[in-house]
Amino acid sequence: MDALIPKLVDELNISPKQIAAVVQLLAEGATIPFIARYRKEAHGNLDEVQISKIQERLAYHRELEDRRGVILKSIEEQGKLTDELKARILSCDAKNKLEDLYLPFKPKRRTRAMMAREKGLEPLALFILAGTGDPETEAAKYISETVADVAAALAGARDIIAETIAEDADIRGFARSILATKGILISEVVDPKPAEPTKFEQYYDFSEPLAEIPSHRFLAIRRGQTENVLRVRLSVDPAPVFASIAKKYGTAPQVKLAAEDAWKRLLSPGIEIDVLVELKMKSDRSAIEVFAENLRNLLLQAPLGQQSVIGVDPGLRTGCKVVALDSTGQFLENKTIYPSQGPHREIEAQVEICKLVTKYKPFAIAVGNGTGGRETEAFIRGTLTKANAQNVLVISVNEAGASVYSASEIAREEFLELDLTVRGAISIGRRLQDPLAELVKIDPKAIGVGQYQHDVNQSLLADKLDEVVVSCVNHVGVEINTASAPLLTRVSGIGAVMAKKIVDYRNANGAFESRKALTKIPGLGAKTFEQAAGFLRIHGAKHPLDASAVHPERYALVEQMAADLGIGLDTLIGNTEQIDKIKISRYISDTVGEPTLKDIIAELKKPGRDPRAVFEKPAFRDDVTEIGHVQPGMQLEGIVTNVTAFGAFVDIGVHQDGLVHVSELSNHFVTDPSQVVKAGDKIKVRVLSVDVPRKRISLSAKTAPSAGSAPRGGNPNTNNGRGPRPASQPKNPFSCNPFAGL
Repeated sequence: MDALIPKLVDELNISPKQIAAVVQLLAEGATIPFIARYRKEAHGNLDEVQISKIQERLAYHRELEDRRGVILKSIEEQGKLTDELKARILSCDAKNKLEDLYLPFKPKRRTRAMMAREKGLEPLALFILAGTGDPETEAAKYISETVADVAAALAGARDIIAETIAEDADIRGFARSILATKGILISEVVDPKPAEPTKFEQYYDFSEPLAEIPSHRFLAIRRGQTENVLRVRLSVDPAPVFASIAKKYGTAPQVKLAAEDAWKRLLSPGIEIDVLVELKMKSDRSAIEVFAENLRNLLLQAPLGQQSVIGVDPGLRTGCKVVALDSTGQFLENKTIYPSQGPHREIEAQVEICKLVTKYKPFAIAVGNGTGGRETEAFIRGTLTKANAQNVLVISVNEAGASVYSASEIAREEFLELDLTVRGAISIGRRLQDPLAELVKIDPKAIGVGQYQHDVNQSLLADKLDEVVVSCVNHVGVEINTASAPLLTRVSGIGAVMAKKIVDYRNANGAFESRKALTKIPGLGAKTFEQAAGFLRIHGAKHPLDASAVHPERYALVEQMAADLGIGLDTLIGNTEQIDKIKISRYISDTVGEPTLKDIIAELKKPGRDPRAVFEKPAFRDDVTEIGHVQPGMQLEGIVTNVTAFGAFVDIGVHQDGLVHVSELSNHFVTDPSQVVKAGDKIKVRVLSVDVPRKRISLSAKTAPSAGSAPRGGNPNTNNGRGPRPASQPKNPFSCNPFAGL
C-alpha cells in the first residue's frame, strides 16, 4: 500500500501524511462523511471531495497493480519477459499504456501476420527492416508451395511489419496523442435524411476539434449516432505518425507501404476507439458531476418542516388523489376528487377540500406539477378563497419520481393497503415537508435532474449519486425516532440490514431516549456506533448533546468545558455569551485539535440546527399555465430544475421547462452555470422566444441595464442575492368554514 501513496501525492497534490491517514481510515472501514467530519486531525482537515478523490484514485491504482501482475505472469509464462520489458511494465502509470505493452503478447485470433509467419516469411520481414539489400531479390528465396511468387512473399512480409508497427507501444502512444490533440470529430446526417425535424439538426453538418468539444455536445452527438440520425467519424492528418514510424523503422519503400497498411487497417481503427472511449469517459464524468451537483442541491432544498400538509396528485380523467399528512408525515386520510368533470363534481370537490382543511388544519397544500397540476392549483386556490382560507399555502411540488416510488418495494412496505396513486400523493406531500427524507426513497436517476443520464456509464453514475445521497443525509443529520429505514440506510455506517433492525427495535420498544440506547440493538457493535452516532439526532433526549452533531466520544470534553466555566451543560448549550469565553487552545491534545474544537464550538452555539435554508414559497403567474400562454417579453418567476454545462432549465409553471442559455444567465460573462444558479433556486426570467411545436422556451435571467448589473459570481435574481432569509416560519393562522362561499 505504501508504494501507491507517492503516486497519489503526485496526482492530487495532497501531502503523503494526509493521504496515508485517509488510506488507513478507509482500510479500517470508516466512511467518507465520518472521516471528513470527525477525524480532521488525522488527515489535516481534508473535505469530502478530496477524500473521495483519494478513494477513487486508490481504487484505480489497485486495479492497475492487479492488471500489471496478470500481464507480467502471462508474458513470463510465454518465456518472453525480458528485463527491459519488465522494467517498462513496472514503470507504467496508465491502463492504456499497460495494454499497449501487452498487445504483442496478448492471445488473439489468427491474423495475416500470423499466417505469414507460418509460411516462414518473418526472416524476410526482418531483412526488409534491416535495409541491407534488395527486398525483391531476397523475396525470391521464399517462393514455395505456400508462397506463389515474389509479390506474395513481399505482401506477407509487409503484413508482419505492419503488425509490428501497429503493436509498437511507443508508436501507439504517439498516434493516440496525435489523434486526441489534433483530431477532428465530424458528424453528418444519415442518408436518407429524416423526413421530420429532429433535435440533432445542428449536427447534420458539423465538425469540431476533439480537444475542444465540450462534454454535453459530444454526448449529444453520440446520442444522435445511437438513434441512427447521425454518422460520426474522426479525421486527422497522419503525417506526424508516419514521420515517427520512419524514424524508428526506416524509409524503405516496402516499409512505407507496410506503414500505410498499419495505419489504415490496424493502428487507426484501434486508437480511434481508444480515443473515443477516453473522450466518452471524460464526458461521462463531466455529465455525472453536473448530475451530482444538481442532485445535491435538490436534496438540500429548504424543507417546509414539521407542519401538517395536504398532498395532491393531479388527475384529469381519473381524478385528483388527495391525502392528509400530520406534521411528521404520517398518513391520516385520503379522498379522490374530480374538479374538472363538470359543475356538480367541482362543487363536490370543493366541499371535500374544505372538509379536509377544517379537520386537519394544514399549513400548506402540495400539488404535483404533472399533467393538470396548474389547473388543480388554480382550483384549490379558488376554493380556499371562497372559504376564506387564503392563509393556507398552495405550493407546486416537483413530482418527478413519485410514480417510481409508488410502485417500489419501499412504498409497498409503507402502505401495502393503499393504491399506487394515493402513495404518489403521499410522496408529493412529504417531499414538501422534507425533500431529503422523501427523495432518498427514489432512485436518483428517476428524479430528473441529470443530462444524458441514460447515455453515461451507469456504474459510475450509480456510485456517484449514491455518494451524493449519503453525503447530504449525513450533512443534515437524521432524527432517529422518526426516520424511515431508507433514510437510515444512508447514515454513515448503517446499511439496509441495520436500518431495518433499528426501525424494528424502535417499533417494539418505543422511541430511543439516548444515542447510547442504540448499543442495545442486536448486531450494532462499537464500530457501527462510532461511524453513525454523530449523524443521528434525538431531540428531547436526556443528554442534551444527543440532539447535536457533537460526537459522543467528545461528550466528556464538552462537559469539562462547562465545568471549567462553572455552569451546567444545559446552561452552556446555546449560550453564545458563555461559549465565547471558551479558550480553544486549552483543550488541544494529542487526539483533539483546533479543527474539531471549532466544530464543537459552532455546534454548541446552534445545536442540532438544520443546515438547510428556510423555506420560501415559489410564485407562478396564475394566468400562465400552459406553453400557449407564454409570450416573448413576459417577466416570470420560476424554479431552476436542472443546471447543465450550457445553461439552466427553469420551471415557469407550464409543464415545459424553459432554457436560460449560459450567455443569458447574468450580465457578466459566465463560464460555469453552476456558479450562478443551483437546482431549486427561485429566479426571475424574461421570455426571449417560444417555439410551441417543438415545446421550446428560451429565457433570459439578465437584468435590464437600468437595473444594474449582476454581481460577479452571482445573479441577483436567485436566492443568493435576496438578502437574509426569515429566521422562522409563521404559525398557521387557518380557520375554515367548509361550506363558506359555496
